[in-house]
Amino acid sequence: MKILLINHYAGAPELGMEFRPFYMAKEWGKLGHETLIIGGSFSHLRRRQPSDDERVIDGVHYSWVKVNKYAGNGIGRIISIFLFILKLFFRFRHYLGDFQPDIVIASSTYPMDIYPARKIARHYHAKLIYEVHDLWPLSPMELGGYSKNHPFIRVVQRAENYCYRHADAVVSMLPAAEQHMIEHGLEKGKFNYVPNGIDLTEWNTSDDIDNPYAEDLQKFKDDGCFILCYTGGHAISNALDVLLDALKIIADTDIKCLLVGNGQEKLRLMKRVEQEGIRNVFFYNPVPKSKIPPLLKSVDALYIGWHKSPLYQYGISPNKLLDYMMAGKPIIHSVCAANDWVKDAECGISVDVENPQAISDAIIALKNMPEIDRERLGENGRRYVLANHTYGVLAKRFADVMTNILKK
Repeated sequence: MKILLINHYAGAPELGMEFRPFYMAKEWGKLGHETLIIGGSFSHLRRRQPSDDERVIDGVHYSWVKVNKYAGNGIGRIISIFLFILKLFFRFRHYLGDFQPDIVIASSTYPMDIYPARKIARHYHAKLIYEVHDLWPLSPMELGGYSKNHPFIRVVQRAENYCYRHADAVVSMLPAAEQHMIEHGLEKGKFNYVPNGIDLTEWNTSDDIDNPYAEDLQKFKDDGCFILCYTGGHAISNALDVLLDALKIIADTDIKCLLVGNGQEKLRLMKRVEQEGIRNVFFYNPVPKSKIPPLLKSVDALYIGWHKSPLYQYGISPNKLLDYMMAGKPIIHSVCAANDWVKDAECGISVDVENPQAISDAIIALKNMPEIDRERLGENGRRYVLANHTYGVLAKRFADVMTNILKK
């Protein structure tokens, strides 16, 4: 098959997020399929933007649509979205060149890329797949407080309905979203669940951890401390205030918590720790993706949390949680969602959201747990990911969806 994957924010390990298109394309190549990824020349998710001549990255082929630079979620990002859509809609032959797809996948977080995707699919007599990362416009409505009557939300809602009416198949990273999609026009039988995954080579060839983390970690270990770690974004949605509330409850000075990453809330969180005298929390800058595995393996337990949100009734698919599980460490998961991999894999302690006391109790329980039992929990998580969430497994499931619709 020849697969065209349209994702405005597509990245690669050397560029930064998002990674799923890159890993899927690599694995489809191993299965004998050819993939072209069309992405935007700028994305707020990447560490580095691609150069004009960066068209092949580790064997994966890209075509970049020139868009504006922007910051935050304001008008600049909206302009970037519509530049990407319009340029691809009217100049798709330029971006595809000689590539003639059998499958066209509309995979951007927002649904408006369905319009150029469907035009391209009809031009080449290809099948059309809509890949769902998040439910838009529900996500900006719930997380951003937008009204359903906001002009942008009305545009997005129309696009979402268009996706479900015209796609030959839907691939969703959210396991419980089918009924929502049916209510917006999807035919029964077109829904397919393919969650996020991990690339095994990153866990086999990762870098060694380096300063300042190695020195601090070694000191904590020499002092006999129990080390809890969070890695990733410091945003309101990551529920780090609730974690800080839990750590305030804990009087045990032998428990240390590392917060590794960046985000809009980081400075405020750091000030809160200082002002409230929370002495067991330490902040660090983000680490390259290649250094995540050794960092996670060097601590005793890992934390991921969420706030209450109606969005999570449709499920969650966090890449961070898969990295945690691959590290072979027990996990504290503060969650209220349709699915819970920690519970399914029996690889840690799941507690209710926005409950600092429950989180503090879980931290102490893991600290007091015999090391052999913590290792058993960690190994459960690793086995679960290897069986269900490697990109080799997931790309085969996705390829089966494509093969099936080509037969129809």
